[in-house]
Parts: sequence; C-alpha cells; structure tokens
Amino acid sequence: MSPKLTIIDLEAGFPDRIQALRKLESALAEARKKQVSVMKIVHGYGSSGVGGILRPVVRNFLRQAKERGDIRLFVTGESFSSFDQRSKDLIHEAPQLLLDSDLGGGNKGITLVLL
Repeated sequence: MSPKLTIIDLEAGFPDRIQALRKLESALAEARKKQVSVMKIVHGYGSSGVGGILRPVVRNFLRQAKERGDIRLFVTGESFSSFDQRSKDLIHEAPQLLLDSDLGGGNKGITLVLL
C-alpha cells in the first residue's frame, strides 16, 4: 500500500526560488508516481528571510497547477483547520492529518496539497 501523505521541506539548504520550484516539481512527480494523496510543503513564512521568498512563489505555482488541473486543491497553513471544507477533504484522503501538529495552528509556513 502506498503512503497517503508525504512531507517536503523546501527550506532545507536555503534554496533560491528556482531551486525550490525544481524541488517542488520533482517532489510532485515522485508523489504521483507513488500514488501519494496529500503533500505537506514546508516553505517557511519569512522569519529567516528565505521563507519570505518561497511562500508566495510556491503558492503561485500551486494556483497555476490547480488551474491546469495538475492538483485537485491546496490549503494554506493559515486555513488548515478541522472546520475548513478543503481541509476536511485533505483529512478524508490522509486521516493521519487529524493528528498533525499544524491542524488549527494557523501556520503560515506550510501549504498542503491534494493531488
């Protein structure tokens, strides 16, 4: 059985935006190949200065991917809550998210993706 959830840390190694997008594209392709349902992306939110670049770049990339139909939806960390319908859709696909420490925490440094 393939894993339902994978986590990718885009902050690791302090990549620039191009390196981070390449890493994200590669991780999405690998997740699809492994039939992963949900990806949790750690991009930071700017406290180190790096996340300030990565967060909008990653979210713009995901908006475009959703428009193309490459992903089903994405949920920002700020919206990730047991009361949010898109979050419920994620949890339905990967029930272990009910135990995720970011659920309901308003974490601006993550984004979750339903593939």
